[in-house]
Amino acid sequence: RYRGLTLVLTFLSYTSYHLSRKPISIVKSQLHPNCSALGPNPHNNSNSSTWCSWAPFDGGNYNELFGALDNAFLVAYAIGMFISGIFGERLPLRYYLSGGMVLSGLFTALFGLGYFWNIHVLWYFIVIQVCNGLVQTTGWPSVVTCVGNWFGKGKRGLIMGVWNSHTSVGNILGSLIAGVWVSSSWGLSFIVPGIIIAAMGIICFFFLVEYPEDVGCSPPLHHVMTTSEKDPEVVTPNDGPLSISGQSNSHHSNSSKESAEEPEAISFLGALRIPGVVEFSLCLLFAKLVSYTFLYWLPLYIVNIAHFSAKEAGDLSTLFDAGGIFGGIFAGLISDYTSGRATTCCVMLVIAAPMLFLYNHVGQNGIGTSTAMLVVCGALVNGPYALITTAVSADLGTHESLKGNAKALSTVTAIIDGTGSVGAALGPLLAGLISPTGWNNVFYMLIAADVLACLLLTRVVVKEVRGWCGYMARKRGSSVQLTESVLDGR
Repeated sequence: RYRGLTLVLTFLSYTSYHLSRKPISIVKSQLHPNCSALGPNPHNNSNSSTWCSWAPFDGGNYNELFGALDNAFLVAYAIGMFISGIFGERLPLRYYLSGGMVLSGLFTALFGLGYFWNIHVLWYFIVIQVCNGLVQTTGWPSVVTCVGNWFGKGKRGLIMGVWNSHTSVGNILGSLIAGVWVSSSWGLSFIVPGIIIAAMGIICFFFLVEYPEDVGCSPPLHHVMTTSEKDPEVVTPNDGPLSISGQSNSHHSNSSKESAEEPEAISFLGALRIPGVVEFSLCLLFAKLVSYTFLYWLPLYIVNIAHFSAKEAGDLSTLFDAGGIFGGIFAGLISDYTSGRATTCCVMLVIAAPMLFLYNHVGQNGIGTSTAMLVVCGALVNGPYALITTAVSADLGTHESLKGNAKALSTVTAIIDGTGSVGAALGPLLAGLISPTGWNNVFYMLIAADVLACLLLTRVVVKEVRGWCGYMARKRGSSVQLTESVLDGR
């Protein structure tokens, strides 16, 4: 019951985080609409195309200003994430998560109140975005640590793949909720999500259980089967059909004794030395660059290319997130079965590059084609991103080289997601700078980022392939020996 409660609460918590981030992408097209389509200016009878825009986004540089808004949030988020993990290891997670959610709700609502207070100065919205970016860093390390505390390695990829659908569910709900008021009163598109995340934070404060030991439950086993101590660089789970046994029961008993003692929280440099942390962090940088460019710019792209209304574009963009749900589950399931986290990510990234090219060129040729392409692209783009930020982070945060020290989970999660957040900040910024030269160039940038993300995992992929080849060789050797013994017996 407690494990189920933890999954549900952390799922709803991070759903509300993404729900509160999504409205800005929906509201952009309303801050600078095509006013000429609405007729002449009722105030001075002019045919100005910007009379209905919201200052200061009524100028020709509105794309750059939108990029600055996105960048203010994402740069603050990236910087704060590296610090957040350190605090997360040393503070009660329940207080840390709940406080961050209430503050996130406050700053999200303050952005929307700019509409009702008739604020037209850029610095107000920039400051709100910076503050919101900082407090939202409390979320990811906290929820991943809570789930990691309750669930061991067995089927972690599938469990966390399903659980990680909160990202896409939050984006979908955020789009739908923001779309209700985007054309009539866009301030409510922020205020309502702000109220939701703050209320969810209060619920977590009263009901979230951080550790199994807090309620008299046994902690999970993080290393069901591991390879020989001579090879400490195992970064993938070894409980699938290709796993290699090699750890004795005495080692498990030693690990239990070590984990029973209260370990010290790991240092930042200590977390970086865990095998695989650097590779997966840099891969996530480029994977998240692609994902967050779609998160912040897809509705505006659909408005400009397909000429839909702001609400229609927001609704259609949810298909990308719907595909992300299936992509995350599929990536987790395959990586559990093959014990190949890095290989699963690389295969999906390799396929994603040509699919992005196709979407840009034929994705708007009809509603059916657009729907199919958005779902497929969402699955391929968000699948590796979801796998790295959940199962891979939990694997590395409980890596066998830590010898049972579970105090590294929040720090490792923060390092991986913080590095990825650098890419999340760069993507929307580059899209804002490149989009005036044409949307084709934006997609070329996204394809290049996908290829780089794949290349950065080459060393880990080679290691996984060698492990599989070694296993198959040993399996064939065992079969040959069995056959020879049978023949000798005859």
